[in-house]
Amino acid sequence: MSLNRSEKQAVIEEVTSLAASAQTLVMAEYRGITVADMTRLRSQARDKGVNLSVLKNTLARRAVAGSAFEVVADQMTGPLIYGFSIDAVAAAKVVADFAKTNDKLVIRAGAFGGKALDVNAVKQLANVPSKEVLLAQLCGLLMSPISRTAVVLGAVAAKKEGETAAA
Repeated sequence: MSLNRSEKQAVIEEVTSLAASAQTLVMAEYRGITVADMTRLRSQARDKGVNLSVLKNTLARRAVAGSAFEVVADQMTGPLIYGFSIDAVAAAKVVADFAKTNDKLVIRAGAFGGKALDVNAVKQLANVPSKEVLLAQLCGLLMSPISRTAVVLGAVAAKKEGETAAA
């Protein structure tokens, strides 16, 4: 079913607003995926805050024109699903994790920070821990010297108490 001009314009505006707020775009070829698998992928994406869309490539190219994702406009060919995410790694993680269990989903390319990503770069981005995990690791690193100092001071205080009690 073809879209009329106003419907196409509405799709372009919607994708343009998605691209304006997103940090990452991941494109994957979905040829041969069952409806049940696609529904499962969309559900996983929704849970992670990723917007997955099947778009006409010409509309997608028009929507990303002038944005940071324009660098991959030349790769927008064939049956693609587009994943936009505000979180830098969420789209890559959702698509890469799903591609591990379903060989019909083939990662084609991506974009992050105005740079085009090939398949390996998308997979590397998917392996980066989430923001929450990175913040927890940073807090652990900041707490480590403080807790070590507290343990040493506690040991010194216990030793001194033992010496004064023995005397």
